[in-house]
Amino acid sequence: MWLYVIAGLLATLLLVWKWLQGRAPNPFAVDTRRPPKPLVFDKGVRRKVIKNVFSPEKVPQKLDAIIIGSGIGGQAAAALLSKAGKRVLVLEQLGKLGGCCHTFNEKGYEFDVGIHYIGQLNEQSPFRLIIDQLTDGQLEWAKMDDPFDVVLLGDTGNGRRYNMHSGQQRYTEELKKAFPGEEKAIDNFMHLVKKVAGRVQDMVILKMLPLPVARFLCWSGLVHMFSPFFQYARRSVSEVINGLTENQELRAVFGYIFGTYGVFPDKGSFAMHSVLIDHYLRGAWYPKGGASEITFHLVPVIERGGGVVLSRATVEKILINEDRKACGVVVRGKGLDPMNIYAPIVISAAGIFNTYEKLLPPELKVIPEIQSQLSRVKHGPGGFSLFVGIKGTKEDLNLPATNYIYLPENNLEKLGKRFNDASPDDAPNHIPMLYISSPSAKDPTHEERCPGKSTLTALTFSRYEWFEEWKDKKVQKRGMDYESTKGAFAEAMLETVIQIFPQIRDKIDCYTSGSPLTNDHYLGASRGEFYGIDHDISRMSPETTLSLRAATPIKGLYMSGQDIMLCGFAGALGGAMICASEVLGRNLYIDLFNLRKKIKKNTAKKVE
Repeated sequence: MWLYVIAGLLATLLLVWKWLQGRAPNPFAVDTRRPPKPLVFDKGVRRKVIKNVFSPEKVPQKLDAIIIGSGIGGQAAAALLSKAGKRVLVLEQLGKLGGCCHTFNEKGYEFDVGIHYIGQLNEQSPFRLIIDQLTDGQLEWAKMDDPFDVVLLGDTGNGRRYNMHSGQQRYTEELKKAFPGEEKAIDNFMHLVKKVAGRVQDMVILKMLPLPVARFLCWSGLVHMFSPFFQYARRSVSEVINGLTENQELRAVFGYIFGTYGVFPDKGSFAMHSVLIDHYLRGAWYPKGGASEITFHLVPVIERGGGVVLSRATVEKILINEDRKACGVVVRGKGLDPMNIYAPIVISAAGIFNTYEKLLPPELKVIPEIQSQLSRVKHGPGGFSLFVGIKGTKEDLNLPATNYIYLPENNLEKLGKRFNDASPDDAPNHIPMLYISSPSAKDPTHEERCPGKSTLTALTFSRYEWFEEWKDKKVQKRGMDYESTKGAFAEAMLETVIQIFPQIRDKIDCYTSGSPLTNDHYLGASRGEFYGIDHDISRMSPETTLSLRAATPIKGLYMSGQDIMLCGFAGALGGAMICASEVLGRNLYIDLFNLRKKIKKNTAKKVE
């Protein structure tokens, strides 16, 4: 037995050594940050970047890669490859680039779609360094208010308020003030969060190690033996939290962040939960100039490498040659005939279900390796959005740059079950969670773009099945029954928002809403998911982790984005790092940390 273990370890060391050797140009070879230029508000200038509509003559010759989807998973992968000398074409089906990073306007009000708040953007963090390098330091961030999150429990008028403050020490102290006698439970909770989240890199390592090595680590049990992340990945949030305290109110506060990954505590993994708590312990940030600034500063980096990012370009299928290798895509522009575009590498940032079930030829969907991946995952919960335009500035309306998470009661599992078991007609009466924030209050430049106007966004869950009967109808032409069902959710959410912010009642100028079908149409979320594939316990297992890799069973076809890492902006960006590492044949995380050391060294010299 020990001979097999020793042989396995030697093989592992050999493969890891090969894995560490870079084989392509290093996109992090030099620090490309420059002092940020003034924000550009000219709509014509911005339109040329964010609404660059597809036409055949815009497609570059001799492409190195084609990327499907212009969300952060697609654009970040494109920027990384471009910085390594690759010519990349990014194709987006929507009229605006950015995926969940795009914004839209309604009656002069600007609304963000998916960028609500982002953590770990302190200037010395590796996460901040990635973003700065991919945008040449042009993307600026505004820190949100402190507290960055407020948890409201119970009745909207007389409920309890719990403030989540920046900094681990204050975050912990405020919890202890709110829950006297629960100091030990709070300390134990924070200790576990740091212990587990501090090893999230184990997930990255397992995805990036050579497949035989990763399989050996799982088969041998070493991954569970040495990784706190994977030890707690198989335990539910409820199981861990309930073991720390009998206080139901504190359990709810410990678990409040479940809405940022979409799984109620009884089914969510404590590893995932810890990563999200830890992600915001230093506070939260929002992009200056709004979410569309992300695309506005990524596109020039891609173009500098000879690539281009095009909108209104629907990819209908991935082309596979006789050797079963991806070799391009079939794309249809608005009003144009389908066109074949060829490249030796195809990257899908459109999610695992869209990639395998919609874009691959039927005969390839049944490949055992693909079916094995699909069997390990399921669609995440559908999302419902409400966008409210309000007359007045943030000062006039007293709107803070803080998120409010409203929970009608402190038994989160009960809330989830009652909601999911409800009929479509009754579900709006049992909304289990409401996330409310003011994008206009978070962005210090919003008043320059939209003077005298403010916005609120509210988000909750919604089952796709409640809207499924209208899925084949055209957008904005789904009929009165659909509008009535959607309107019931929107009105219930709006009433709760007004109860929490009564000062806006007579100032509301307009509101619009989005159902799971809206998410499908505009974001390509096939069942209206906010967060891609479900982030339940099975998703976080080491077996599923090593299965969902950037390299697919189809040679030349790769995946990027949140489905191969974790949800949200940070997760999708991590997916892009993993994908680009695989394509370039080098570990970009090692390159990043080498650059970080170089920057720190140069900074220290300047101080001296």
